[in-house]
Amino acid sequence: MDTPLSPAPQGALRWLMTVTAGTAAACFLTFAPARAEDAAPPQKTESPYFFVQGADPAVDRLPLKGTQVDVRISGVIADVTVTQTYRNEGRRPIEAKYVFPGSTRAAVNGLTVRLGERIVTARIREKQQARVEYEQAKGEGKTAALLEQHRPNVFQMNVANILPGDDVKVELRYTELLVPQSGNYRFVFPTVVGPRYNSPQSADAGAKWIAQPTLPPGTQDQRAPTFDLKVALASPIGLKEIHSTTHQVEVTEEGDKRAGVTLARGEGRQDNRDFILDYRLAGDRIESGVMLYRGQDENFFLAMVEPPKHVAPAAISPREYIFVVDISGSMHGFPLDTAKAMLRELVGGLKPSDTFNVLLFSGSSEFLAPRSVPATRANIDRAMGTLANYRGGGSTELIPALRKVYAEPKTPDVARTVVVVTDGYVSVEREAFELVRRHLSEANVFAFGIGSSVNRHLMEGLARAGMGEPFIITDPAQAPAEAARFRKMIESPVLTSVNARFEGLEVYDVEPRELPDVLGERPVLVFGKWRGDARGQVVIEGRNAAGTYREALPVGAQVAQDTAALRYLWARHRIARLSDQEGLEGGDGLRQQITDLGLRYTLLTQYTSFLAVDQVVRTATPATAVDQPLPLPQGVEATAVGAEVPGTPEPATWGAVFVTLSVLAMLARRARRQRAERFTA
Repeated sequence: MDTPLSPAPQGALRWLMTVTAGTAAACFLTFAPARAEDAAPPQKTESPYFFVQGADPAVDRLPLKGTQVDVRISGVIADVTVTQTYRNEGRRPIEAKYVFPGSTRAAVNGLTVRLGERIVTARIREKQQARVEYEQAKGEGKTAALLEQHRPNVFQMNVANILPGDDVKVELRYTELLVPQSGNYRFVFPTVVGPRYNSPQSADAGAKWIAQPTLPPGTQDQRAPTFDLKVALASPIGLKEIHSTTHQVEVTEEGDKRAGVTLARGEGRQDNRDFILDYRLAGDRIESGVMLYRGQDENFFLAMVEPPKHVAPAAISPREYIFVVDISGSMHGFPLDTAKAMLRELVGGLKPSDTFNVLLFSGSSEFLAPRSVPATRANIDRAMGTLANYRGGGSTELIPALRKVYAEPKTPDVARTVVVVTDGYVSVEREAFELVRRHLSEANVFAFGIGSSVNRHLMEGLARAGMGEPFIITDPAQAPAEAARFRKMIESPVLTSVNARFEGLEVYDVEPRELPDVLGERPVLVFGKWRGDARGQVVIEGRNAAGTYREALPVGAQVAQDTAALRYLWARHRIARLSDQEGLEGGDGLRQQITDLGLRYTLLTQYTSFLAVDQVVRTATPATAVDQPLPLPQGVEATAVGAEVPGTPEPATWGAVFVTLSVLAMLARRARRQRAERFTA
């Protein structure tokens, strides 16, 4: 039988275990996310609040009554009209404020306000001037509308002095280019802005729009705004495979070149996720060619050239992959489950000669291994097994996570690829883009957006800054196909050293200034202006795995008059380039250039806004401000806005727990050894 320990060693052991247990509790309480009822009230810059229905019947807390979207797609250009209907069902004048999303490629070029029989057309203004004029009109009792851009994909509508019983219809218009990939065309209409974690490291740490009110999960208020969308498709080439992966739709074909698409009724709430419409053209062709538009003062062109098919190289050099995975509160549930499925596909497809590591981040961040390890089956299974234990919780500190990645020593002569996996619900886009560009020589970056309404501005910007590609996954079933596309893409670019020449056509102000390598079988796009006669050809040259590549597109003598959208698309593309450059340089040194473009081409930008003012004085009573609450995106749970939900502790917490358990295990082994020694004696 075991001989008991003497009182002295037993007392010392009990003392050590008590201290260790206390340390474990202290570590857990220090690093674990605070419970909602125990934490201090959050600041507005930390996360949005849940919306609470007001008790004052004189104020309508849900002034947005409906959104109607009319989409007309002709060839590769989509013209979109969005009509928002606001109504005051209370007994006081109100000012409605509504934050809503937009396409990252949208060129917003028009705003109209309908108030009864009166129609007011908005004018483009410098942003601060528009804000001053709007506040003045509001104070004078005039009905006014102000449209501002907070991000290229986040806008805010303010409508002042909506009187009791008023119906105000605000109609905004934008155009965008539909760029095919591997023969597939996709139109995306975002419906809801996901809640943002406003990091103190963001330059917009005090931005009020980020603290937007949010409806509790599962809220199906009978007064929730209606959402209706219809699409009219027209193509010179036959259409096929028209479908939506996000919504139930009804497709009405009008011959083989025209079709109508509407939302199916009875599906429940449809404004809590991106609407995605996919279609292909007969023969899986894309509309390669040169589009021309002759304007009053300037002429514009767009050249779209289908790239060569991907040819895999005979030998692929080993690479190092670092997967940066978001496990914050907004990823709890469906997004993180989808990320795990996708990561299994990505890591499982690596070659044994590749190395990899996984960095998990929320409020803190931690690598799964001290250094990147070979992509063997044992290492992959170990990483996936560890990842399976995480459920999501905490804040979203993306910048410290990226810094930790770039601080990792890199093996010479081994190319590094960073893969960021997140829903993008952060406010540090500009800081992230700058950080990635600064380290472009060390690694390229691919971005996987997971969720029903991800921050596409962040995903596309990270990929653009890191010379990679963005991927959006809205359903776990899409993970295998997207992982396969990623593997195919990283083997080698489809086309490198790309150059555009113009023979016989006098061009200027060409965008982009330098053509990037072509990945993923996306076409080569060139915008610009032209003068003189419409003749000659556009020649695209480059290199692919098979050698030299050359493609020539003739410039037709017929100049289309229905492609005025090229004017907006060119300007939008140049504004995007200048915005990227400004983010890299820091500050607002290109403010004037961007402002001038916005004013000249009547476009919404970060420095220009649309303002519509009805000159009739309608009230002397000050308007009550009402923030229109937004639903949480489908699949996003209460953890995104700080509600108490059981979650995974921060990565640092696991480190503390691991150390504590290791100490306890060591003490237990020591006690057993002492008992064994006494027994032997």
